[in-house]
Amino acid sequence: MFKNYTTNQVVLPLDFSFQLEKNDIAFAIDQLVESIPEERFLSFHHQMGPASYHPKMMMKMILCAYTQSVFSGRKIEALTKDSIRMMWLTQSYQPSYWTINRFRVNPLVNVLLRECFVQFRSQLVKEQLIDEEAIFIDGTKIEANANKYTFVWRKSIDNFDKKLTEKSNFLYDELLKNQLIPEIERESAKELSITELGKIEENLAHVVEKFTDKIEQAEDGSTRKSIRSKRKVSKKLRKLFQDFKERKLAYQKHR
Repeated sequence: MFKNYTTNQVVLPLDFSFQLEKNDIAFAIDQLVESIPEERFLSFHHQMGPASYHPKMMMKMILCAYTQSVFSGRKIEALTKDSIRMMWLTQSYQPSYWTINRFRVNPLVNVLLRECFVQFRSQLVKEQLIDEEAIFIDGTKIEANANKYTFVWRKSIDNFDKKLTEKSNFLYDELLKNQLIPEIERESAKELSITELGKIEENLAHVVEKFTDKIEQAEDGSTRKSIRSKRKVSKKLRKLFQDFKERKLAYQKHR
């Protein structure tokens, strides 16, 4: 025996939300956008032309699509016809991909996005899911207390620092030998301090600027090409000493 199934029978669901799981992402998106004060949407009102889709609905639709890793306007339009959660959020409206893309590039949407972030953060703090002191939105990774690698080997740090000292001293001597930068006043002949590494980096930055000026003044193509190759070396060296400085700071912190 099979369950009754026929595509010829008309089925009219009264509410798509009954077909969604209780913890579906659509409910979180709806709650988030609905928490934005109504006055934030007033700037979208216009007196001329046909009635437009409500910005709340457009915002919910786009956020929902992004959570499903759908970013194309045409694919978002397809979701409004295929996805149950999208049908519920849009209340069966089906904006065209052109309308979706035009809404996304509207400068007023930037204000809504900022408001979404504020509301989302407030919601997370209220539910004690995050700490109020800091939020990282740049991909920063916070090490968990349970991580077995919360310690740092002192011996490893000493070895890395020793190699860094040897390499930075050698490169500095080479720079002086080739008269690329002026000699700096050093605290110790054994190793370059963080401040001294910063000075070398600044001197190399000036060298790069001089090469850039020469390239702009040179009229001959082969001459410019030759100067560019020299500037490329100086850029690499500047980046190296910047790296030395950052690593030395990190080693001090680990110690």
